Amino acid sequence: MRLALFDLDNTLLGGDSDHAWGDYLCERGILDPIAYKQRNDAFYQDYLNGSLDMQAYLAFSMEILAASEPAQLEQWHREFMRDCIEPIILPKALALLQQHREAGDQLVIITATNRFVTAPIAHRLGVRVLLATECETQDGRYTGRSTDIPCFREGKVTRLARWMLENGFDLEDSYFYSDSLNDVPLLEVVANPVAVDPDPKLRAEAERRGWPVISLRR
Repeated sequence: MRLALFDLDNTLLGGDSDHAWGDYLCERGILDPIAYKQRNDAFYQDYLNGSLDMQAYLAFSMEILAASEPAQLEQWHREFMRDCIEPIILPKALALLQQHREAGDQLVIITATNRFVTAPIAHRLGVRVLLATECETQDGRYTGRSTDIPCFREGKVTRLARWMLENGFDLEDSYFYSDSLNDVPLLEVVANPVAVDPDPKLRAEAERRGWPVISLRR
């Protein structure tokens, strides 16, 4: 079975779920709307620039998970899905997922954003396999720390390789769709790399390498 791999943020979604989650918490007054938002925006800019310190960002963004009761987090996430994620689900992205589904491909979302934020989104998109940055739990609560290799840059390649070994897949005739320069390490190893509404640096790289460039927004 052929693999069809999809980045999530700014690829299948018309926005970034990780950054939007922070904005949602600030808008609700759950987190400081000035100090937290400034740091959240700065980390997001670092991500766009390809200079993100992933461990520093994870420590920052997962702090709220440790500070909150699981039931409260689930309630916030349901409202976040309704108010912030549903409006940025792209019809053309749903159509692309369906196209690969009908072709008999194995769909996988592979994202740097943590599993707490992304698991309900993957479920909403009908994609059962999610490789994401993992959140540590202890005694039924989040600890505020990540665990395993972050699913980011070269970490996506490492995490995917392990998953393929465990599940009997390879990259023959595989596809990977992404918007981000941060995903070049994975785009380089699949059979069919596709740049989706790419950032300027990925667009230049795709044009240099002759990778297809598509839009799911227009």
